[in-house]
Formats: sequence, C-alpha cells, structure tokens
Amino acid sequence: MSGDLSLLAVDRLCAGWSRSGGPVVGPVSFAVQGGEILGLAGPNGAGKSTLLAAISGAAQVFSGGVTLAPGARLALQMQQTPELSGIPLSGSELLRLTGAPATGLPPYLQRRLFERLDRLSGGQRQCLHLWACLDAPGEVVLLDEPTNNLDPAGVEFLATALRQRAAQGAAIVLVSHDGEFLAAVCHRIERLG
Repeated sequence: MSGDLSLLAVDRLCAGWSRSGGPVVGPVSFAVQGGEILGLAGPNGAGKSTLLAAISGAAQVFSGGVTLAPGARLALQMQQTPELSGIPLSGSELLRLTGAPATGLPPYLQRRLFERLDRLSGGQRQCLHLWACLDAPGEVVLLDEPTNNLDPAGVEFLATALRQRAAQGAAIVLVSHDGEFLAAVCHRIERLG
C-alpha cells in the first residue's frame, strides 16, 4: 500500500433509493488507500450493492459523504450486466470503449475477442466485463459480486488480476458473499448489517 494516500473516503454515509423512502445502508465509514483491497461482506439486504452505487453516484446519499482523491477516477462493475441479446458488440470493442488492453487476458478469451459478447458463455462475458473494469483507466475500482458465473479457473484469474491491479496502486472495494475469496484477496474486510 502506498503510505497514507486515501484514494476513497466514506464518512458516515447513509444511502438508499428514493423509491424506497429512505436509507438502506449506513452510517458507514471507511477509507481505502492506493494498493489496498477492501472487502465488504454481510447478509443479503445489508446494503452492500447500494453502498457501491452511492459511491459511484447512482444511489441517493441521505447523509454523510464520499470523497475521492483529487483527479481519482472510478471504474465500476455492477452485479447485473446489461442485456446484450441482439447487440453486435464484440469483446475487443468493449475493451476499446473502456480503455482496457487485451494484454493479460487468458488465452481462451483472447482468441474470442472478435466474437459478439452475446455469443460467449456467462462466465466468459463476466471475465471480460471484469477485465474491462479492472484494467480500464481508474484509480478506484468498485466490484459487486465479481465471482458470479466464474468457474475455478476464472476465480483464480480474478484473484491474480486483483492483486496485480492493487500492486499498481489502485484502491479496490470488493463486495462478495464468498468469504473464502474475500479472505484470500482482501487486505481487510468490513462487515455490513
């Protein structure tokens, strides 16, 4: 980790959705330094995904706040990826849109980069979406249930990619129900709920 440089600070944040009528998470406080992987754990309904949405500006902040270091950019991978059926977007086009290079992808995905995303398996699409987020320009990376749809080889690829991205100085916040995965890749874990 790179000293005392907090790239992301969450201070007494209470957040939710206007349609639900109030906060569903909080107050929550933590800071994440460059080079650190923070895991967020807790039961369903504890507000883990809502917290990531609030940090990214998608959910309503009722009180408290989120501070990004000056010039820090966010990269966000949400649990639900967009429906791609009928959209002629290839893996190479997705990477080009996000600014992520193909270098470092597993060979089985590199060979399929020119295929349409809607023709790849769920695990292959998940791996590509994760890579597009992890290796895109961004100093703060938010990942929501990234092991969904991944086989053991995909989970190992993800763990390696997370460690490499943190070693490059990114601050990573990771939501997962997989306690073993969190323990294996995170520097520390915050529990919600």
